[in-house]
Amino acid sequence: MRVPFNRVEARSAARSARATLALLSTSVGVEGLAAAAARPGLLALVDQHAAAVRESLDGDRRSLSAAALAGYAEGIRAAALEHGWEPAAAPVDWSEPDWLLTRLLAVCALARSLGTPAPGPLPSV
Repeated sequence: MRVPFNRVEARSAARSARATLALLSTSVGVEGLAAAAARPGLLALVDQHAAAVRESLDGDRRSLSAAALAGYAEGIRAAALEHGWEPAAAPVDWSEPDWLLTRLLAVCALARSLGTPAPGPLPSV
């Protein structure tokens, strides 16, 4: 059976987006969302960032997708790296996370609301 090229490309892109979100979930989301559940102030901050991400991706007019969230996360991470940001080597102090980590955590929360991804054995962000 032959699969049209555009369907293979779409499946590959979807798989790549899910892998990106799984990596983000593993490196930031699992621990960060647990911390937010225990800290109402952090949860409110994540909710504010999630609303901003949704607005940025035009989420009020069209459904969010794993591809849109993954692209957004990769974009802000790449921009941060360009400006000298470095990922934390030690566990994150979720009592005062920086803007970028809070934004990435918001992406994780939105991805979780889509039902993706399940954390897997991927390298850290």
